[in-house]
Amino acid sequence: MGKDVFDKGFEIRKSVLGAEFVEKSFASADDFNRPMQELVTEYCWGAVWGRDTLDKKTRSMLNLAMLATLNRPHELKMHVKGALRNGVTKDEIREVLLQVAIYAGVPAGVDAFRLAREAMQEAQA
Repeated sequence: MGKDVFDKGFEIRKSVLGAEFVEKSFASADDFNRPMQELVTEYCWGAVWGRDTLDKKTRSMLNLAMLATLNRPHELKMHVKGALRNGVTKDEIREVLLQVAIYAGVPAGVDAFRLAREAMQEAQA
């Protein structure tokens, strides 16, 4: 894709997840995992999040639902914090996770609520 898509992705990724987190991820990358950091930044954040059709708030809510459904706790907590940065309210996060509980199963919803609460508490600290 190219450097421009990567650079756009890097900026979007920092705006959603926090500059400190993203810069630390790249600073601690080694020969083994650096290609993954680059792939995610370019394709996920640049090529997809960089599209104009959906705003960041909508993309965040979609991510919360998918990550909760897939039972990806680390990513879910990170994206709850990002969703808050993107203007998703606690009430909206709750509604997304209630929807997850119905469509993906109550255990997924229970875990997602617990993780989201932890992430919200960490975001306030």
